[in-house]
Amino acid sequence: MPKKIWQAKQRVKSFVQKTPLLQSHTLSNLTKKKVYLKLETANAIGAFKLRGAANKILTLSTEERKKGVTTFSTGNHGLAVSYVAKSLGIKAVVCVSNGVPQEKIDALSRFGADLEVVGESQNDAGQRCKELEKLYGMTIIPPFDDEEVIAGQGTIGLELLEDLPEMDHCIIPLSGGGLLAGIGAALKSVDSTIRISGVSIQGASAMSESLKKGYPVDVPETKTMADSLLGGIGANNRFTLRMVRELMDELVLLSEPEIEAGMSHLVYKEQVMVEGAAAVGAAALLENKLELPGDSIVLIISGKNGDISALKERRNQPLNDKKGACL
Repeated sequence: MPKKIWQAKQRVKSFVQKTPLLQSHTLSNLTKKKVYLKLETANAIGAFKLRGAANKILTLSTEERKKGVTTFSTGNHGLAVSYVAKSLGIKAVVCVSNGVPQEKIDALSRFGADLEVVGESQNDAGQRCKELEKLYGMTIIPPFDDEEVIAGQGTIGLELLEDLPEMDHCIIPLSGGGLLAGIGAALKSVDSTIRISGVSIQGASAMSESLKKGYPVDVPETKTMADSLLGGIGANNRFTLRMVRELMDELVLLSEPEIEAGMSHLVYKEQVMVEGAAAVGAAALLENKLELPGDSIVLIISGKNGDISALKERRNQPLNDKKGACL
């Protein structure tokens, strides 16, 4: 995988510019650590997914490009596929479930992809992609469980190694596992002592349940501000379940109030526009959920394509004094 990640870095450079890495003085002061924000919100579509989608689509043959591409998505991956396909003149069909927020539906429409709203879950949308593959020969661009997609996300890790070689802990939003698998592979190929923490939703993390069982497990989707973390990992998962199990040192699961608190902190205290899924690293820090917080910590701020209209500002929020606290 490390070689594929380096290849991806060269392949996607026409679509992806290095994203900013900024120290959060507020979180650093609160935790008595050096805390940095990796702002994937700076990508052209406002989310990290551009990296994996671009890398996968750019590997397609001329014949495959002529037949078009399709994908299933909770939003950001669909935006990424739409953006890259439009730039390359490739037909794209994005399948989403009825659970995807309207603001993401509107954004997908603006990027010019054909949009199909199917069923009540990401699995339903994925099934429609398989039908399009059979009917028209379209290539499915998986949102996470694909080597080229994982390698594309891994280019974030290469940027972190360049910009912050003293980093000892990376906190990553976890859903299907492509982001954590890619970053983890990049970081641990250079320094196996770098701690990788995945963060997801209590009671709605398919990856968490799948890790417990040792095979892919579906969980019911729920209403959450971190909707980008919903969805299954695929019944025939080939890569991410194994890679997450091997690369992740710790899994943190958050309640909805905790996610909202992290999101509120980033929006109101850091002045960083984020969606709920992008705020889970900050939430894990604020709630002292990490067992072994490092001294030089990076939070992956994965995207900003969410609705903050229901978000409440939380003033003077204290850090809880729990076991494993960062204080």
